[in-house]
Amino acid sequence: MSATLPGEPTTGARRGVMSGKTMARRFEADDPLDVLRVIDRLEVGEPRLARDRVSVAYTVHRDGRADSFDFSYRFQEPVLDPADPGAANLAAVMGAQVALNYGLFCDEIVFHGALDALDRELLAAMAENTAREIYVKKFLEPNPFLIGPARELPVLLRETYSQARLVFTNDAGDRIDDGEWRSDSGRVAVLSSGGKESLLSHALLCEAGVPEVHPIFINESGKHWFTALNAYRHFAATCPLTARVWTNSDRLFSWMLRRLPFIRPDFDRVRADEYPIRLWTVAVFVFGAVPLLRSRGIGRLVIGDEFDTTVSASHQGIDHHDGLYDQSRLFDHELTRYFARKGWGVEQFSILRPLSELLVERILLERYPDAQRHQVSCHAAHIEDGRVRPCGRCEKCSRVVGMLLALGGDPAACGYTGAQVERCLAALGARSLTQESAAQEHLAWLLRARGLLPGGRIGAIEPRERPEIVRLRFDPERSPASDIPADLRAPLLRIYLEHAAGALRRENDSWIEIDPASAVGA
Repeated sequence: MSATLPGEPTTGARRGVMSGKTMARRFEADDPLDVLRVIDRLEVGEPRLARDRVSVAYTVHRDGRADSFDFSYRFQEPVLDPADPGAANLAAVMGAQVALNYGLFCDEIVFHGALDALDRELLAAMAENTAREIYVKKFLEPNPFLIGPARELPVLLRETYSQARLVFTNDAGDRIDDGEWRSDSGRVAVLSSGGKESLLSHALLCEAGVPEVHPIFINESGKHWFTALNAYRHFAATCPLTARVWTNSDRLFSWMLRRLPFIRPDFDRVRADEYPIRLWTVAVFVFGAVPLLRSRGIGRLVIGDEFDTTVSASHQGIDHHDGLYDQSRLFDHELTRYFARKGWGVEQFSILRPLSELLVERILLERYPDAQRHQVSCHAAHIEDGRVRPCGRCEKCSRVVGMLLALGGDPAACGYTGAQVERCLAALGARSLTQESAAQEHLAWLLRARGLLPGGRIGAIEPRERPEIVRLRFDPERSPASDIPADLRAPLLRIYLEHAAGALRRENDSWIEIDPASAVGA
């Protein structure tokens, strides 16, 4: 059974949205989740606008004290008119996104910006969905960042999991009319990073003949930016449509962690491949890019997500999306509907969903090697001799090195040393990868065939040929061909099939081989 789609107003979502004065809190007797309710009120302030920036104060009220942090986005070009109500509304939506990670932990979340009914509906649905995802992925599953009773929460089956009342102090009515928006589907933005998915998406769209492809990089203020820096420098020097948006969202996330007493205080010293709490992050980047889409008249936003990021799962009866909702096609569809209802005219999608991660890497490596050398897929990259280098220790590094070697590539092209390659290969035998099991089996099979799998398997995964991993897969739930716009479908499928071993369609529980031409008109 799949989880309720965010955006479909559940009973709990409707109850959670209030305007004006708040009502007294009704605590459930002996509620195990009370140990998480540690913030009396989280306030998201009225946005402050300049032509090239947005700032919003986040204030945490707890035990009679108030602490504030100034959350900001900054642009390299003028994108907003401070006197425009539509720009003020957009800024309020931008500023609200980080707060959606904290519905489990607050009595109230108060939004002071001008938000219309469409915004309030989106925020309520996403807050509830994110609370459920965080409860399952960060508290019911092992989490090295937790301390105290929060480490031993029971499984609770509930209609809703967010504990915060959402309060909107500036009711802007049913819909704020933004007459400034003019969009063109021939102008496409790629939400860009140093990862293989955004590099491949940009290269594919250019080859497919899209008139304007705009690489938009979101520059978090911390070291996370290192993963994007090599690619950003390349695009900034070669593509005049490249844009960078600076934000201190990473600092805000860390600031919030220090106000959650169930998170170990030395969280910044714990080496892990996951964040301690947050799961609503892609939207922080998407909405950071939206002012550029608005000012440049861009009609399409491409996100680099492949086949295995749309998941419907269940944890002892709790339906969820495995912490991947904001990388799923459900997220793309929800934001596309929201953009349309707002009159913003932006379509969000991924062109990579029929591809496995291994097939993404293969096409990038074989067809666009000049782009692939800028790839940095690493949780702890560093700068060495003026260039960003991967750490060679994290799970992502092991996965990328394994795929490159399995495909006959050279990890040195994107910065790995010989010692790092040996370390990554050795680590494969001791760890599972954050990759669908069939892809791990096929990767292990390829590596073993090349004599490059020292432990004989990847974690507990035994080598097994899984030919579907190197084929296009059209699944009605994960990757229907119709998710790729019709004008892009034929040129992209032509390119894919020069590297893939055919195409498959999911029918019931089986993969059926199909004529790829049948997918063009789907």
